[in-house]
Amino acid sequence: MKKHNTERREQKGKGRKTIGLDLGDRTSRYCVVDEQGEVILEGSVATTESALRSWVEEMGPCVVAMEVGTHSPWVSRLLKESGQQVIVANARRVRLIIESSRKNDRLDARTLARLARMDAALLAPIRHRSAQAQQHLIMIRARAALVETRTKLVNTVRGMVKATGKRLRKCSARSMGPAAARQIDDALAQVIKPLLASIESISGQIQQYDRQIVEVAKQYPEVARLDQVWGVGTLIALTYVLTIEDPGRFERSRDVGCYLGLRPRQRQSGARSPELGISKEGDRYLRTLLVQAAHYILGPFGPDTDLRRWGLRLAGHGGKNAKKRAVVAVARKLAILLHRLWVSGERYQPLRDAEIATAA
Repeated sequence: MKKHNTERREQKGKGRKTIGLDLGDRTSRYCVVDEQGEVILEGSVATTESALRSWVEEMGPCVVAMEVGTHSPWVSRLLKESGQQVIVANARRVRLIIESSRKNDRLDARTLARLARMDAALLAPIRHRSAQAQQHLIMIRARAALVETRTKLVNTVRGMVKATGKRLRKCSARSMGPAAARQIDDALAQVIKPLLASIESISGQIQQYDRQIVEVAKQYPEVARLDQVWGVGTLIALTYVLTIEDPGRFERSRDVGCYLGLRPRQRQSGARSPELGISKEGDRYLRTLLVQAAHYILGPFGPDTDLRRWGLRLAGHGGKNAKKRAVVAVARKLAILLHRLWVSGERYQPLRDAEIATAA
């Protein structure tokens, strides 16, 4: 462990201390400030579990602020287990950090420490998930990576065959390997045979993940409650539960749409209020799943529900971008609906609004 400003070590035990920790892949930079915001200690520590445990024991009780990143989940849990108050800052929301003309690890640690000392809300703090939820989400993300890889391989094979003047018939990605091999001649089959074998192997691995997801979903009773919504499957319901984790963190169900970046951006100035796109903040993968569900709900095979009728009315008003706006609006309303069912425990009624209107 390397330290600087050693002449101020004797002061580090006095008063309330705030530490800014800039996490790095191998080493992390820290800065300790006192109640007046004066730097009393600076240094670096290895980004390993043993080194951080020894470091935090030497620091004593304090407030530790860090940026969200690859290492922040396990480091924040480690520091909380040691009795520290941890603030995980959303650096994208802190302009003093991302727009600084002098940006380095040392200055970032100082900025984090001083902002946390003044007001933690200035750092737009976030809350990490539990270790179990993170592990299950890693499994879901691993499946998503395989699906993306398979899609790229399928597109590559179709492009190669198309370059020879032929075209593969439509089929599911799961049956792409055997189906494509029967449609091309032997010379071309020998060339792309390894790609077809990879597609078939990846499809088998995706099916294994699907079975694991079904088993994991049984550990969360909330998934069965959300899975009853038409257009939402086990994958979306489980991802939603693991990402939100605690529904009580939102005062209103409609706040979930903002949390997932499905609300329009705002840049109002006087009487001018331009129409902007969505913020795209929050969890990107869950937002993508909700948008995919919205496409299915509004598509030709979507079930007849209040959500579908409402979305189709939106798509019918406006110009060529009306369908895109309707998809985003349905995704946002779907996120709100799932949260409402979660906290209330109500049974899902697909045509509840229509039945109420008919009865009235």
